[in-house]
Amino acid sequence: MYKEEGEKMKDKYGREIDYLRISLTDKCNLRCAYCMEKDHNDFIHNDNLMTLDEILRVVKECASIGIKKVRLTGGEPLVREGIVDLIKNINKIPEIEEICLTTNGILLGDKVKELSENGLKRVNISLDTLKEDRFKEITRIGTLDKVLYSIEKCLENNVKVKINTVTLEDFNKDEILDLIDLACKNPIDLRFIELMPIGEGKKFKCVTNSEILEIIKKEKKVLSDGKTLRLNGPAKYISIEGFKGKIGFISAMSDCFCEDCNRIRVTPEGFMKQCLHWKYGINLRDKMRNGISDEDLREIIKKSIYEKPEKHNFKMKEKDEDKRFMYEIGG
Repeated sequence: MYKEEGEKMKDKYGREIDYLRISLTDKCNLRCAYCMEKDHNDFIHNDNLMTLDEILRVVKECASIGIKKVRLTGGEPLVREGIVDLIKNINKIPEIEEICLTTNGILLGDKVKELSENGLKRVNISLDTLKEDRFKEITRIGTLDKVLYSIEKCLENNVKVKINTVTLEDFNKDEILDLIDLACKNPIDLRFIELMPIGEGKKFKCVTNSEILEIIKKEKKVLSDGKTLRLNGPAKYISIEGFKGKIGFISAMSDCFCEDCNRIRVTPEGFMKQCLHWKYGINLRDKMRNGISDEDLREIIKKSIYEKPEKHNFKMKEKDEDKRFMYEIGG
């Protein structure tokens, strides 16, 4: 039923699971309107977060059963103390081929050189607008220049960059062409992400990726006859004539990609989630603090991966839905 020595780790639907996303904290230095309430300040107590040693132990056991790629998320992962040492230690695990980070970019510019020197290979940076007033409106307390500076410093330090953009009706739909120009002038990929109905995200109406693609095709020459290509992950990509980077579309709502899902998630409190949407999983932190052996920890991780659900079912079975906010789960 589970992975044998030398085999790839697969769930019961035959999908190879080789990608681990770990949220380091639910804390964030922004209050993005579709993610967190404006005055929210009730975060997980430090004692309830996985320690860095516990995180490293989880990564080691996951690596031993087939995980090759690790992404650190939040909240905002760069507000977690000790992140440089954590990346350094994860980088020492032979089976881990790539360490990535998802960030809002506010703190990244001054840290990316050290992070890169210790093993960070890629970053995903959230950026929904190139207008300072809109940036302040959507993030409530952010500064656009810091994010643009972080993108520049990543490129200087050979850290590969993807920009994640959420496009909302009556907010930034008119900036689509301006945003994709970032991928024209720089070797970065820009991905449009359909907002998922999780937490505060339920209050907003997103622009579908099919609409965005039509806007782009009217103004730009899309290569490969406008066909989209799915690479290693949930995004489908297009190439545009003259662009250094690609344009991607993550269409969780309008074009479910669950059949190709290769990931498993761990929340800041150590709860291993089989799917972003479903509430099911197992608390690895509690198991470790109760003295579980490495062998038994490895076995419960394998079982959790094997039982990963077939698809997210955002539109079905509310009783099975995870009611937490995205920053609590790990975006």
